[in-house]
Amino acid sequence: LVFVAAVSLFSFLLLVESRQVVPASFGDIGGRLYGPWMRHSVLWSIAISQIGFVCAYMSFVATNLEALAKNVMSGTDMYPFYFFVFVQLIVYIPLCLIRNIARLSFTAVIADAFICFGLIYLYYFDIFTLATHGLSDVIKFNAKDFSLFIGTAVFTFEGIGLIIPITEAMKEPEKFPKVLTGVMFGITILFTSAGALSYAAFGSKTETVILLNLPQKSHWVQTVQGLYSIAIMLSIPLQLFPAVRIMENGIFTRSGKYNTLVKWQKNFFRVLALLFCACISILAGDHLDKFVSFVGSVACIPLAYIFPAMFHYKTHPNRTTRIFDVLLVVFGLVTMIYTTWSTVYGWING
Repeated sequence: LVFVAAVSLFSFLLLVESRQVVPASFGDIGGRLYGPWMRHSVLWSIAISQIGFVCAYMSFVATNLEALAKNVMSGTDMYPFYFFVFVQLIVYIPLCLIRNIARLSFTAVIADAFICFGLIYLYYFDIFTLATHGLSDVIKFNAKDFSLFIGTAVFTFEGIGLIIPITEAMKEPEKFPKVLTGVMFGITILFTSAGALSYAAFGSKTETVILLNLPQKSHWVQTVQGLYSIAIMLSIPLQLFPAVRIMENGIFTRSGKYNTLVKWQKNFFRVLALLFCACISILAGDHLDKFVSFVGSVACIPLAYIFPAMFHYKTHPNRTTRIFDVLLVVFGLVTMIYTTWSTVYGWING
């Protein structure tokens, strides 16, 4: 996980350097350097990865809501998993119709507060479990599912689509590399410590959704599950926004700002996109870990490693840096092929 974080940070900084030579968006940089095919590749990779995030989060929320309902209310076994997926659309549909991304910022702040509360409780319970029961049955290396973790790790750190928009929004963009390095260092500590503590506490019983390992009858746990579910639900419209915008620009040639018919066509398309994501999350079901790994392998690896190195290769014709660019492209291609094949093979056999 630390290695993936380091490689991701290196790749993110390559994109920042490329933008200094070609001041444009992620997709437009590719278009100027390699032509329209690269621009479309970048945009569709962003769209696929964001849709993958939404599907994974829908499945995560449905799993938490299902567990919460079974422990709070009686007779909930009659509700299938897909019920808890589709009920989320009551929240998503109104929010996904918002055109101005700045209006979604208030939901992100609320979501962050709820997630922090959930993380604090998870740390507390992990440490309490280790202090009272000791180390669980852990193994040092899982050879069988190791490739699954690679795709998941890449998925975890994939945020390269926001690098350029954040840089452009900064008052002092020259400080962004320093800020980015600090952020990556902080979240790497967060991810590795939460993962290590939880696995040390629960061992072979560790669930894909770690909140299911907590005592389900506890009111504190039920509160955490509820708040965490709300937090993710408030984050999903923000995650879907880039994907929907990219697909809309490819499908609709006219703006809906002054055309009511086009506006409602776009609204209908956004609702369809949400329904599509809901269906995918239902199909993923109990295979959330494999689905996350697959999206990380297919869409996130090209975005995080291959494309930035290719851009840097063209914008910085230095022999030494080009060697690292080529190595990063090769690393990305090999990792993508290996993890995709392993995930699909394991999914089919499973």
